[in-house]
Amino acid sequence: MNGIVVAVIGLLIFALGYRYYSKFVAEKIFRLDPNYVTPAHRYKDDVDFVPTNKFVLWGHHFTSVAGAAPIMGPAVAVYWGWLPALLWVILGTVFAAGVHDFGTLALSVRNKGQSIGTLANKLIGQRAKILFLFIILILVLMVNAVFSWVIANLFISFPSSVLPVFIQIPLAIWIGYAVYKRKTKMLVPSLIALGVMYFAAILASRVDFLQIDLVRYFGGEGSTGLFGLGAVNSAFLIWIVILMVYVYFASTLPVWKLLQPRDFINSHQLVVGLAILYLGLLFTNPEITAPVTNPGADTSWFPLLFITVACGAISGFHGLVASGTSSKQLNKETDARFVGYFGAVGEGTLALVSILAVVTFFGTKNEFLGAYSSFTTANEIGLNTFVEGAGALASGLAIPPDIAATIVSIIVVSFAATSLDTSVRLMRYIISELGIEYNVPAFSKMHVATSVAVISSAILVLLPEGSRGFGSGGYLLWPLFGTSNQLLAGISLLLVSIWLKKRGSNYLITLIPMIFLMFMTLWAMFKQVLFEWSWFGSDPATLLFVLGSIIFVFAVWIVLTAFSTLTRTMDMPDDLDENFK
Repeated sequence: MNGIVVAVIGLLIFALGYRYYSKFVAEKIFRLDPNYVTPAHRYKDDVDFVPTNKFVLWGHHFTSVAGAAPIMGPAVAVYWGWLPALLWVILGTVFAAGVHDFGTLALSVRNKGQSIGTLANKLIGQRAKILFLFIILILVLMVNAVFSWVIANLFISFPSSVLPVFIQIPLAIWIGYAVYKRKTKMLVPSLIALGVMYFAAILASRVDFLQIDLVRYFGGEGSTGLFGLGAVNSAFLIWIVILMVYVYFASTLPVWKLLQPRDFINSHQLVVGLAILYLGLLFTNPEITAPVTNPGADTSWFPLLFITVACGAISGFHGLVASGTSSKQLNKETDARFVGYFGAVGEGTLALVSILAVVTFFGTKNEFLGAYSSFTTANEIGLNTFVEGAGALASGLAIPPDIAATIVSIIVVSFAATSLDTSVRLMRYIISELGIEYNVPAFSKMHVATSVAVISSAILVLLPEGSRGFGSGGYLLWPLFGTSNQLLAGISLLLVSIWLKKRGSNYLITLIPMIFLMFMTLWAMFKQVLFEWSWFGSDPATLLFVLGSIIFVFAVWIVLTAFSTLTRTMDMPDDLDENFK
């Protein structure tokens, strides 16, 4: 099968989904009102509530939800063959992710910009809200650990990407002040910033002393570094500490100072990156060498496929961003279609090219099967295989492989860093809310809550011991990330369904994908917790078993409560869906 043909089919379906299906949902189901006063205007504080141009907000929203997951998940899932992964990405984006992201954003906007966790109280009760908040807390904690682990490892593997990534921070702060203090347009400064970053990437790819290679500074892989650790582990420790310091400040600054301008730059990175990869695909015209399906797989794709590809098909983390930060910045309610649904389409587009970069990279089918020899191996090599495959596609535009690899790694790190500091900001909100709920006023203070979020994230990524030695936390948690993420998406769809029913709208568009997703995810999670991670399983893992069991029990409890609510006829609370009537 030709890679271009697959890309055209996928992009066409995405375009049709946005043009027709999202328009139907916006006008007939959510019934968006251009005159509705959004929380960004009603509660404007220039810190979290900031009315924002829809293109800038789309940049923030998309880059916050993208991270490394829509790349890593598909790059691993092709282990079962390219067709199952492709179908789930395309159909999941159009019929599940789009309505999920759009729905959680619309629900939050109609309810004071409150998070999906807080709204669980209004929709299904106080107890369910607390359980849901704890699930969200565990998920964002895992996001922090996984994404910081990914960034640190990419900095070690591709040291030429470090300088351009760090240059972006002062450039974004400069843009923030230029736009919000001097009323400058954001487009031109952000394009200049992107140009500076990529110029630095070219220089760093070719000039050794511009590569921030901590492993080399310690004397190479066989050398000893800090605290008796090896050079690689010492470099990993330093990067994690630097990342934690960065996210502390990034998650407490007003959104206009760093988050919005940096995310707008990253949205251009998305456009540039996708253009490079899709044009590279066009000029290289590669054949897909990976098998359509892999009957020799050591692990069944059913139901694991649907939790391995989370972001890129549907992701609960998107709902946290939509209701946690994006809803507080939405200028007009009608912008929710562009920001929410089209944000999901952007994610699907990235996941699609991730699949194509991997399945066209190998010379033959046997080479692919040799590299992807087991599901465990696929998890280990997926991300780096994408970077190498993306570099091969970029070579079709005469971009040297080393520069292409640097640019791709910059894009992945930038997206992951965006998700990381957004996740820490969300974790701060949740800790503050739990502090109020349980009468611990110290936790409701910004810097205390942020400190708890940062320190616990660092502990989780650094301390667990695993097959990769020191700092295996992110790697160990990855199998649980997919299931907990999809459970969160299913619960969010269920909450949106309840909201739509109370409004008298057709709630099947969210209920049907919710049932499918919850069935697959609960089944997969039950199998993993009981038959793989428990002491009776084939590969006991205490950390995964404990966290997985807690999330599974909480999720089942919430689902049963929510279904009970959904099947009853209830009057809408006075403060739910304000100004709807």
